[in-house]
Amino acid sequence: MIRSTHIPRRTFLRGLGTALALPAFEAMLPARALAAGNAKFPTRMAFVYIPNGVIPEKWHVKGEGSGFQFSHILEPLKAHREDLLVFSGLAHTKARSNGDGAGDHARANATFLTGRQARKTSGADIRVGVSVDQLAAQKIGDKTRLPSLELSSDGRRMSGNCDSGYSCAYQFNLAWKSESTPLPPESNPSLVFERLFSNGNNREKNESRIRRERYKKSILDFVLEDAKALEKKLGYTDQRKLDEYLTSVRELEKRVTGSAASSVELPEGFSKPAGKPRDFGAHVRMMADMMALAFQTDSTRIATYLLAHDGDNRSYPHLGVKGGHHSLSHHRNNSRNIADLTKINRYHCELFAHFLDRLKSIKEGDETLLDHSMIVYGGAIGDGNRHTHHDLPVVLAGNANGAIKTGRHIVYPRETPMSNLFLNMLQIMGAPTQRMGDSTGLLKGLL
Repeated sequence: MIRSTHIPRRTFLRGLGTALALPAFEAMLPARALAAGNAKFPTRMAFVYIPNGVIPEKWHVKGEGSGFQFSHILEPLKAHREDLLVFSGLAHTKARSNGDGAGDHARANATFLTGRQARKTSGADIRVGVSVDQLAAQKIGDKTRLPSLELSSDGRRMSGNCDSGYSCAYQFNLAWKSESTPLPPESNPSLVFERLFSNGNNREKNESRIRRERYKKSILDFVLEDAKALEKKLGYTDQRKLDEYLTSVRELEKRVTGSAASSVELPEGFSKPAGKPRDFGAHVRMMADMMALAFQTDSTRIATYLLAHDGDNRSYPHLGVKGGHHSLSHHRNNSRNIADLTKINRYHCELFAHFLDRLKSIKEGDETLLDHSMIVYGGAIGDGNRHTHHDLPVVLAGNANGAIKTGRHIVYPRETPMSNLFLNMLQIMGAPTQRMGDSTGLLKGLL
């Protein structure tokens, strides 16, 4: 029998411009903990934002506790019933006008992870609050190569007037490092891939990229020697895990580099640089896989993903929906518009289900990556037609290493601050704080 040699958790496969982080192998765990079956894995935290509210009666589930029944919109998550907490009653009152007039979409985005009222300005004097992900990153971000990972399906916009006198910075950013400093998300999968697997040396990184493009090489070609040396130190189970991991990296790399392949015939020797996939669903699934890979390799334990900014007016022709999302959210009780908006809401859940499927497929000890995570999926607008900010659509997936009792629907009193949930999450992440945003205390019944 091949025995594993103990290797450090922060081991990388290195090559030209490349530092390939590894998943958790048995060889990285203390032998005593492994034998006792109580090896500890880090807890990960992510937030996925959905825009423009929902059709409340199509979102809300029936029944409380473990006996709840899935609603039409949430039905795509049914396979993960025991991994979910569905919330009712949570609110973001700071997303309301509170005397500032119109601009609910900008305020919703800005308030979602901060619990603060955004200063109404389209100039440089933006101000809101530090977001929950960055509060966690301040405490535990030094434990990983990347303190946090910020992703989006949209481009970057840091200035200008986007919503009734509010800066575009509010609508296009979820993560705020300080009250006036947003962390711009990345929407190009190829750049995210490079960030996850580059060694930080710009000269080597550029040379590696040029060689890969010129000679049609994989990023794995540059770490092959290291990989072979590592394989000799691993036991059978870890060897198989290494092979599966490298295969998944290569498959994702192929999807990234081929995602923007041109349908136009280009002259010999020319190729279109890979960028965002044209298909929204393919883009979201790819970014979800990036988050899963970042968590699997412990490159970061904190991520945010702006599925689309609030006010987004994307159409979904493949669903038979020709109207724009934002326009449809103001349905004025038109049955056709309601039906179309419901299709969009449900489709977003299908895309989120893909992320959960991916996390569930990755084994860590006797459990899965999803078991060691807590992922919030939701938005800061409830009823998109009326721009309400109470009884928000919010789901949490993953039991955070057993810290959360999932498989339930919990109903809280109306106007319960969503920031209270964030206090719980910060505590679980090992970054406790007494208060954030408009919080009033820890949510009860969660742990």
